[in-house]
Amino acid sequence: MTNKLALLSVSDKTGLVDFAKGLVEQSFTIISTGGTKKALADAGVPVKSVSEITGFPEILDGRVKTLHPKIHGGILARRDLDTHLEQMQEHGIGSIELVAVNLYPFAQTVAKPGATLEAAIENIDIGGPTMVRSAAKNFKHVAIVVNPARYDSILAEMQKENGALSEATRFALAVEAFSHTAEYDAMISGWLYRKVEDAPLFSETLVLPFTKVQDLRYGENPQQKAAFYREPNAGAGTVADAKQLHGKELSFNNINDLNAAWELVQEFSEPAAVAVKHANPCGVAVASDIYTAYQGAYDSDPVSIFGGIVAVNRTLDKKTAEKMSQIFLEVIIAPEYEEEALAVLTKKKDVRVLQAPIPVNREQFDVKKVSGGLLVQELDNEMVHSAGWGAVTTAKPTLQQIQDMMFGMKVVKHVKSNAIVLVKNGQTIGIGAGQMNRVGAARIAIEQAGEKAKDSVLASDAFFPFRDTVDEAAKAGVKGIVQPGGSLKDQESTQACNEHGIAMMMTGVRYFKH
Repeated sequence: MTNKLALLSVSDKTGLVDFAKGLVEQSFTIISTGGTKKALADAGVPVKSVSEITGFPEILDGRVKTLHPKIHGGILARRDLDTHLEQMQEHGIGSIELVAVNLYPFAQTVAKPGATLEAAIENIDIGGPTMVRSAAKNFKHVAIVVNPARYDSILAEMQKENGALSEATRFALAVEAFSHTAEYDAMISGWLYRKVEDAPLFSETLVLPFTKVQDLRYGENPQQKAAFYREPNAGAGTVADAKQLHGKELSFNNINDLNAAWELVQEFSEPAAVAVKHANPCGVAVASDIYTAYQGAYDSDPVSIFGGIVAVNRTLDKKTAEKMSQIFLEVIIAPEYEEEALAVLTKKKDVRVLQAPIPVNREQFDVKKVSGGLLVQELDNEMVHSAGWGAVTTAKPTLQQIQDMMFGMKVVKHVKSNAIVLVKNGQTIGIGAGQMNRVGAARIAIEQAGEKAKDSVLASDAFFPFRDTVDEAAKAGVKGIVQPGGSLKDQESTQACNEHGIAMMMTGVRYFKH
């Protein structure tokens, strides 16, 4: 087996030298370019430059190296067609049997702070994707390798099959190659689109490049297969970017619940703790320190927090870790951990411990899959504030009630609709989530709060269509209500509050979450 060419031109040089040496052992002649050729030559691997094959130098500062008939002819020629073989012989084109290419690091370039358009453009690979697509198209005769993790298995198969690779292997490599170039183009088009002046928020074509992090044991239920994918350059502080410090692998439901807890805890500037169960908060509290905040979140619903996910927005200390360890928690996430706290938590083998910084920039879009399409919207990242709020009742809220109203709206924003949250002194005491009618959600929250409902504040994610929610709140002793307003029957709810001596504020901002 002679005169087989392997073209290697890679940005990621992981495993490159050993792979090239293995190919030489399989009677390949290695051809290469630029930095790849230098790395191979420095390691003592016999290698020819592409220019030696083409008889044409690299030009335009390296922009044109492999775009030549002697390269693409050697890749694209069908070995089962005599006319192709005759033309190869006529033009002195060698047979390139394997192409190993991965592309200029565009994603890494644009991820750097202050990345310029000029730098991005210079890191758009042209020759690389062209060779990848050419080799992938001709997979029946050529192997295309874009992933260094494949090197060992490829060499192992060659050693077993006298230097050959099966068509099934070549086809699988081609599919991976087309995915590689598709992801690459999607990253480029997405980044450049954001540079277009006055471009619409939502582009006419949406291409979402994601890379699989891992297969999951199953999905929401054991009969469903599942996987977790990461967006390229997911920002620091995202769930996808979080570092797992301890515990077994996260499940589908763990990741979904973890995201809900992490998104909610970011609403607060003061020390806060959030407990989530089945994607809804079951306990939330703020305090002057994280231990007291966690205690408040626990006390909000000591039944539901068992087996839940807890997020805090401050360094987790030993005292709080010891308190958390008194019950079973699935996941804990914090921006930092004291060493003594980690020592406590890692004694429990079943708890998963994650670390992520509070993000500076929150994500921009929310995407939901529906049958045959996607729903895409801006994430509601605007922080809850009282500007524009107005008291519409005779009774006016106290400073403490206004603080609890703010707190309540931050929480209800992250509760599935219809949603009602009861709050007292910076702590949830009752949460009604995901109900088909608003008064039903209120009754659930009130029942959960029990005697604690007296003198509390009620927050609603949307307006009251009738006065019945106010009447139910009054029976429980609620003294303050905050809601968006906007119902045709707002005046009825206002009148009910006046009858019961309840202070009510309207915000003008709705927080549906489905």
